[in-house]
Amino acid sequence: MPDSHAQRVLALLDQQGLLRSSDLDAVGVPRVVLTRMRAAGLLEKVGRGLYRRPDAKASEHETLAVVATKVPQAVLCLLTALQFHELTTQLPRQVWITMPRGSHIPKLDYPPLRMIQAAGEAYSAGIEVVTRDSVPIRVYGVAKTVAECFKHRNTVGADVALEALKEARAQRKATADELWRYAKVCRVANVMRPYLEATE
Repeated sequence: MPDSHAQRVLALLDQQGLLRSSDLDAVGVPRVVLTRMRAAGLLEKVGRGLYRRPDAKASEHETLAVVATKVPQAVLCLLTALQFHELTTQLPRQVWITMPRGSHIPKLDYPPLRMIQAAGEAYSAGIEVVTRDSVPIRVYGVAKTVAECFKHRNTVGADVALEALKEARAQRKATADELWRYAKVCRVANVMRPYLEATE
């Protein structure tokens, strides 16, 4: 194994935290190098076609980093976004993601996914990009997440939506104007109005 190949792989890992086997194409490294590096103890396999350094510290965000790396179009939403923003006491058993309408559910060995589809502004508005474990993760901001919980209240529970709204206001993580804006984007302005007025 030429040292330059291994060095390029490790440099890429340092840059992005997690590595897909397809990422090697961009740096001109044959994929067989991954197998050799793994055998030599230089790489650790995290999931199908996904690698990291063996000494990398796994954080609480590792599963989210795995999803972000394997499914770049995915945006963390609903219960997963609430947990990310520390607005709920619930621990979702699946990673909740929003994908563009018409997408197929991504095939991942781990973690289990729950997919919502959206189009236009309902998909694109309110996306924030945050870096965890050197991986850029797309997640809906607080106000959009709260509005989405009201939109999908039959799925996540009306109590979850109300808790999210109260916590967002109590922790000052979203203004009334921001919540109102995303209530309109998610077409739940009439549903949210009485609760928004009660928290002002």
